Amino acid sequence: MYSNSLVELDRAHLVHPVASYRNHEKLGVRVLASAKGATVTDASGKQLVDGFAGLWCVNAGYGHESIVEAAARQMRELPYATTYFGLGSEPAIRLAAALAERAPGDLNHVYFTLGGSDAVDSTIRFIRYYWIARGQPQRDQFISIEQGYHGSSTVGAGLTALPLFHAGFGIPFDWQHKIPSHYAYRNPVGEYPQAIINASLAALRRKVEEIGPERVAAFYAEPIQGSGGVLVPPKGWMKAMRTLCSELGILFVADEVITAFGRTGPLFACEDDEIVPDFITTAKGLTSGYVPMGAVFMADHVYQAIADGAGGAAIGHGYTYSAHPVSAAVGLEVLNLYETGLLENGRKAGARLMQGLESLKDHPLVGDVRGRGMLAAVELVVDKEKKTPLPAAAEPARRVFDRAWENGLVIRAFANGVLGYAPPLCCTDADIDAIIERTRKTLDDTLADPDVRAALKG
Repeated sequence: MYSNSLVELDRAHLVHPVASYRNHEKLGVRVLASAKGATVTDASGKQLVDGFAGLWCVNAGYGHESIVEAAARQMRELPYATTYFGLGSEPAIRLAAALAERAPGDLNHVYFTLGGSDAVDSTIRFIRYYWIARGQPQRDQFISIEQGYHGSSTVGAGLTALPLFHAGFGIPFDWQHKIPSHYAYRNPVGEYPQAIINASLAALRRKVEEIGPERVAAFYAEPIQGSGGVLVPPKGWMKAMRTLCSELGILFVADEVITAFGRTGPLFACEDDEIVPDFITTAKGLTSGYVPMGAVFMADHVYQAIADGAGGAAIGHGYTYSAHPVSAAVGLEVLNLYETGLLENGRKAGARLMQGLESLKDHPLVGDVRGRGMLAAVELVVDKEKKTPLPAAAEPARRVFDRAWENGLVIRAFANGVLGYAPPLCCTDADIDAIIERTRKTLDDTLADPDVRAALKG
């Protein structure tokens, strides 16, 4: 067991993200010590299958020596290079070119950030610049989707449509608007795909008319809503929404921070959705979480409008660590790993994962199973017919996570009783089978919870 001093140091000094500070002080930290493949080991020696790839990001899996060597080699040769002043580094240039070559359609321009949140922030700045350059400065209104997630920066968290990220922060801003989610399991129009698509199209049209068609700048959508509960839209939903945005003359931003780089199968989920957005935001799987990096993909027409609008003037947006050479070197090697076996393995593992999770539908607590590739969710209920969620008294986020941990599994447990899965693409059959087996054990343990039993009887 790791020393109590480490727990006390954490309690006294390390501020954890999206946490109850008082509860964390009370419960203390679980320290992770090492990892290999899809398995993480804590400081006490306990081994767990990481069914969530860190924070949906370690797509390649842990312990790839080639990634470590790429970072070490770059650190020795050139540990930092700014991209200000017209300077650059070979890894960043080659990574931008490689990504542009693989991106859908004419998304040929890549702006590197540190992660997903500042990638989203960057799109907001670029979009405002674009419309001002186009002579339409009144287009300053942005639309996103309820239960969507677009980062935790001040501006991005306003586009995010989860109450937890708004409470106490004075957001969203009055220029940030929402339409209802496509959430099929609990959609007022039912679960029929075309009805959901039609409802979303109508909602977007109404919102644009309400704001004023001449004022709307852009619409943001995730191919699958991640932090909202892994909400998978009906097939054709993204394409229909993208087509409508083109018709309405507003920019379409696909937030692929979670879904890109094999998470749903291909390098970009937009490939399966058969769309070419005006922007794509990425991070997480870009470097498999080994080092921080994000990227904004920008369509040719957007880039040209911004460049022409600036003329000879500098465009005042930049980050110290944009296009960091070490992160770029890691990104290049991770991309190589994806294309030399990991994407293929991820597709096979994803099919096995979905089949295994579907087998849990007979459990008394399982109301819905949904997902695509290596991104999935199980929604727990105490009444399948009424779709009654687990009671708040059962503390689903904390207790379900704790039970899974005790059973040797790391998953995302949401407060509404949804279990989220995003395992590394390197998972073996044994890894996937362990995820399913340990999930079933966790469900059985949750069924025995007195607060859950009371709700079932009620």
